[in-house]
Amino acid sequence: MTTRTRFAPSPTGHLHIGGVRTALFSWLYARKKGGQFVLRIEDTDLERSTTESVDAILQGMTWLGLAHDEGPFYQTQRFDRYKEVISDLLDSGDAYHCYCTREELDELRAGQMGRKQKPRYDGRCRHRTGPRDGLDPVVRFRNPTDGEVAFNDLVRGQIVVQNQELDDLIIARPDGSPTYNLAVVVDDLDMGITHVVRGDDHINNTPRQINILKAMGKPVPQYAHVPMILGADGARLSKRHGAVSVMQYRDEGYLPEALLNYLLRLGWSHGDQEVFSVDEMVELFDIGDVNLAPSTFNPEKLLWLNHHYIRNGDPEKVGKHLCWHLEQLGLDPGNGPEPGALVEAQGERCKTLIEIAESSIFFYQDFPDYDVKAARKNLRPDSLQVLTLLSERLAALQKWEKEELHDVVQAVVDSTGLKFGKVAQPLRVAISGSTASPSIDLTLLLLGRSRTLERLDRAMEFVRSKET
Repeated sequence: MTTRTRFAPSPTGHLHIGGVRTALFSWLYARKKGGQFVLRIEDTDLERSTTESVDAILQGMTWLGLAHDEGPFYQTQRFDRYKEVISDLLDSGDAYHCYCTREELDELRAGQMGRKQKPRYDGRCRHRTGPRDGLDPVVRFRNPTDGEVAFNDLVRGQIVVQNQELDDLIIARPDGSPTYNLAVVVDDLDMGITHVVRGDDHINNTPRQINILKAMGKPVPQYAHVPMILGADGARLSKRHGAVSVMQYRDEGYLPEALLNYLLRLGWSHGDQEVFSVDEMVELFDIGDVNLAPSTFNPEKLLWLNHHYIRNGDPEKVGKHLCWHLEQLGLDPGNGPEPGALVEAQGERCKTLIEIAESSIFFYQDFPDYDVKAARKNLRPDSLQVLTLLSERLAALQKWEKEELHDVVQAVVDSTGLKFGKVAQPLRVAISGSTASPSIDLTLLLLGRSRTLERLDRAMEFVRSKET
């Protein structure tokens, strides 16, 4: 049988980190087995589901490169199918109408808690033969009262739950719309899902869903429940721990490969290896090796990985992601050096793409003012001779190449008897506006002849204005 996994987020907010890790594990398992990965949007919560959230999910999955083989499917387009299954369960006696009011259920719950019993529905409508005037009923699944549900969780091993611990869950609301536990069972069945990889917050739903499938006489998929992700304080990862939405990491300058690599290692390991290409992830991943304990999110480790991918990744590929950040700053990537060249030039000292973009603005557009401290120290009257010599020699260059550019700076150093920094720093401030840039020859190369000479003219005029 072909392995088929799925990722089934609810579009009630952004695509969050915990969901991304679940999607990654599910995607990797399908790829490892040569199977298919299905994307399903569980949008039955009509009040909270939004088009914006759907778009955010699709955008996040695309950015991450977690391509689906089928879908996206939408639960709101399958209501007729759910009603058909609910009707069949009612006809077979595996479901029944419940007319209990909210007040009656609250009273039942309060009494059970007062007796220190586990709150649960007591099945009082199981044998009702007629309707209750003025009330629209819910539909409950008639859970078996004896026996047990046993399944082999691919992460946690054998799990056994006694049926007497499970009450009759609601599978349809008064308006006829399905609840989560019914819809997910029908979807997984109809879509041929063989392996359900999801967070362990769903583990209590699994025995109930297995019983529904058994009542329908259908096969049960294999389940793998992965532990949650915690913040450094031991609490479940949330907004107070920093970025939670996957696209927020893009906005902050992280590469998708770095985030995927980090999330893979968040609860899974392969010896001491820290860095994995996507091909290695597929080759080495085994869902059975996922840790049982919750994982703690470490932003510093993610930043380290991101810096690694910036420094060691394909500059052209990283540059394509950098383009987006340049555009967010109002820059035209075509009006300056190739973004891949910037990655090579700035990657060693910049840990995120947004750092590269912000420190590269001067390559694409003129800066309004010099850094005050840098200008006071380096654009002084005694620097005018150096700037003049540099301008003349750079203007006379036949080839604007890195080696020739370095030779010009060195020639000015030799002719003036100054230290290299006394020549390079005034030049750097003149062309970049500050004392921070890549090596001076590389900065000149990337900036280009025209911009370099124009900015030298501007700097010399600035120095002259200070003399008067």
